[in-house]
Amino acid sequence: MIVTRFAPSPTGYLHVGGLRTALYNYLYAKKNEGKFILRIEDTDQTRYQEGAVENLMNSLKSVGIEYDFGPGKEDENAPYFQSKRNNIYKKEVDKLIQDGNAYRCFCTPERLKELHEKQVANKEDPKYDGKCRNLSQEESDERAKSENFTVRLKVPETGGITFKDKVRGKVKIDYSEVSDQILIKTDGFPTYHLANVVDDHYMKISHVIRGEEWLSSLPKHLLLYRYLGWKAPKFAHLPLLLNSDRSKLSKRQGDVAVEDYLNKGYLPSALLNFLALLGWNPGGKKEIFSLEELVNEFSLERINKSGSVFDVKKLDWMNGQYIRKMSDESYFVEAKKWIDESKLKKDKIHIALKSLKPRLVKMTDIQEKLKTFTQTEFEINDEEAKKIIGTDSTKIVLKSYSEKVSDLDELTANDFYSIMKKVQNDTGIKGKDLWMPIRIALTGEMHGPELDCIVEYFGKEENISRVGKFF
Repeated sequence: MIVTRFAPSPTGYLHVGGLRTALYNYLYAKKNEGKFILRIEDTDQTRYQEGAVENLMNSLKSVGIEYDFGPGKEDENAPYFQSKRNNIYKKEVDKLIQDGNAYRCFCTPERLKELHEKQVANKEDPKYDGKCRNLSQEESDERAKSENFTVRLKVPETGGITFKDKVRGKVKIDYSEVSDQILIKTDGFPTYHLANVVDDHYMKISHVIRGEEWLSSLPKHLLLYRYLGWKAPKFAHLPLLLNSDRSKLSKRQGDVAVEDYLNKGYLPSALLNFLALLGWNPGGKKEIFSLEELVNEFSLERINKSGSVFDVKKLDWMNGQYIRKMSDESYFVEAKKWIDESKLKKDKIHIALKSLKPRLVKMTDIQEKLKTFTQTEFEINDEEAKKIIGTDSTKIVLKSYSEKVSDLDELTANDFYSIMKKVQNDTGIKGKDLWMPIRIALTGEMHGPELDCIVEYFGKEENISRVGKFF
């Protein structure tokens, strides 16, 4: 069975790059009728942030990515937590030590810092120098009774490792480039490298799909699989997400948290669609995909090697497309989350909201654009609009319009165009000179929602009142 996982650390928000990683893992598992597991890698207690786990889970849920539960998991509503699995890691690291594939390191933080500074000063590749590598088992056992220690992986001194990545192809890394990685810290908790491998094995992960920043760590992970006698999963290392200047996407140049984009009014489905295409090419010209369609189309073979620019303008375009494709019912439900309904006419709120739908980029745009309907008093600031509203022909149009609206029992959008035809016949004025005075008199602006929606929303009396101020 295909089993993938998303394994974030609880250090704050869910990064959009993390969401893309989760999405690709989810798509690949579901495409192959497999499982997608959520695992919280919380062994670094110094970086743990309160509420981060809930934030991660809520972010995934809000975009429609649901995780499964795997081997040894009883509660399907909770993810795996590495901090609760320490006994498993201890058992496996003891085996590594006994087999001579790992060793205790008693070097103090001060010594390691000094070593690092010397290597940097000498322009050497900073790595552990192996001081404790060849301690006898007896000395190691004795010192462990009274001294703090870490446990390090014993990397071969010669040779290298060759592996095939599902994205990168054939990759070869010499062991000379790999340091004796710490596996167990002085607090007894495992590092990412040990816990990652052990958990992937016990959870029967078939494919590890993760960011390319972990590519350099893969030799250490493959060594652990070899030393522990386990079959390694297949690996796919994803390209980076980039800023417009092609630097790595970071908070310094803009929003990177999933919740930031959702709070700005981007639809979850649009954000997922956008992220799916950052690094993966479905082939063809189609750009709008539902989650189900992404599952059907996705393949690791079509993931690019090079980084992809996070183009907010493209996201804006895509989000606008999603808003316009929403059913009116779904749109009204979503739109009402972003407005103060008390400021709108209760019986005509849908008229106002529907008129905005074709012009929205983000749901947060609604509040600003609703001013057309909510403002009772306004000033005309546009110079061209001022000129138009002050002309004699405008006054003629507005007076004729007011008279014809007065003859009606009520004013609807269906009535509006027949009224304007009568005004045209009555005044001989047409085109922009006919329509623009009505818009400016009702809203104070030269652009905005469709006039028939505005007219129906205001109703008979308010139409007469507003245009009457200008003739």
